[in-house]
Amino acid sequence: MTSKALTTIILAAGKGTRMKSRLPKVLHPIAGRPMLGHVLAAAGALEGGETVLVVGPGMEAVSDYAHTLLPAAKIAIQEQQLGTGDAVRSASAHVIHDDGVVLVTFGDAPLVRRETLVGMVERCRDESDIVILGFEAADPTGYGRIVTDGDKVLRIVEHKDASEQERAIRLCFGGPMAVRAGHLSSLLAKLTSNNAQGEFYLTDFVAHGRAAGLDCSALICPESDIQGVNSRADLAAAEASMQSRLRADAMTGGVTFLDPDTVYLSFDTSFGEDVTVGQNVVFAPGCRIASGATIKAFSHLEGAEVGEGAEIGPFARIRPGSSIGRKAKVGNFVETKKAKIEDGAKISHLSYIGDARVGAGANIGAGTITCNYDGYNKFFTDIGAGAFVGSNSSLVAPVKIGDGAYLGSGSVVTKDVGADALAVARGKQIEKPGWAAAFRAKNEGIKKASSGD
Repeated sequence: MTSKALTTIILAAGKGTRMKSRLPKVLHPIAGRPMLGHVLAAAGALEGGETVLVVGPGMEAVSDYAHTLLPAAKIAIQEQQLGTGDAVRSASAHVIHDDGVVLVTFGDAPLVRRETLVGMVERCRDESDIVILGFEAADPTGYGRIVTDGDKVLRIVEHKDASEQERAIRLCFGGPMAVRAGHLSSLLAKLTSNNAQGEFYLTDFVAHGRAAGLDCSALICPESDIQGVNSRADLAAAEASMQSRLRADAMTGGVTFLDPDTVYLSFDTSFGEDVTVGQNVVFAPGCRIASGATIKAFSHLEGAEVGEGAEIGPFARIRPGSSIGRKAKVGNFVETKKAKIEDGAKISHLSYIGDARVGAGANIGAGTITCNYDGYNKFFTDIGAGAFVGSNSSLVAPVKIGDGAYLGSGSVVTKDVGADALAVARGKQIEKPGWAAAFRAKNEGIKKASSGD
């Protein structure tokens, strides 16, 4: 297939009124990425072809997002919501290669796999004039039914137009369709709106194609792969299916989940082998976890890298820009942000480290914070290799702690500390013998006088 022989049309003009949202339906996220992003990743520029996105009037947010992932995508406007066939007609001017294949898929079907679409295109090139994606439905209500004769597809009947006998069919149409480009114009010309919904159905391509002597076949996929999203409930169901897929892929790759159903992954979460993940862990987008790392329960990671053999959590929050080195430890109730925690460093509990470097082998005591923000600007804290920062210390950035330095507990450090030095920065302790007893006696007397005893 030449680089221009495939045109992929993605239908994304639906208003999604049942979503009850100002956000266009296809921009609602699944596993940390808008649904349209999943579709573009699966279908965009397949085999080097062209992609056309069909949107409705005023849907610039959708086309703008598509261009962030696929700058060369062409945009077609479906002026009125007159059905899927009309949507394809809106894009047909961009189909310029009669000897190629046109693949049509949907922007609100984020679970369709790339390999499935590739299979449809290859079959359309080599065997059939029209290839549709079908599935065996547990409950076929609402779906278009695929009427067959052996391996041949005769027609697709929409649920509202189906007879009782046709509604008993469990083989249903999943949405995507591949058509040889040379037949597209004639098939579009034959579409009518003479049906229960008064729309131009893409599904009618099959019956019209068969009448013209074209070969039509179906590629079958699991029902979970073609889940569409039309409501918030559908969105939740699609999220659950995507999470199940991502978890299964991770476990196949060598990850141990102590309670898989409580772990939430993003579309781009990356794991090495022998990673262990505890209960109720969330991986937001941008996480790379190296082999042998342990992520303990109730931790939240985003935009972070975790090195080999590192230990995170429980109850840790690893924010964007964090890089956790080999065999480093970030313990319970520790938050990091834009911080480089080098190999073997330890931040065991109750600390905030932001806009900072913690050198290899350094130890950060409980309650330590880097004071990185003055209300207007962020400043950097540099903690050297092997440094020891005592508990409840505040490091006021910009500040540098030298290699091997030791900070006394409770210090507020505002100046650089040299390598291997001891720094103590806290108020002088004063003791007044008997003061507490006198204070209590005085206040107890006042209390009794006021009560009249």
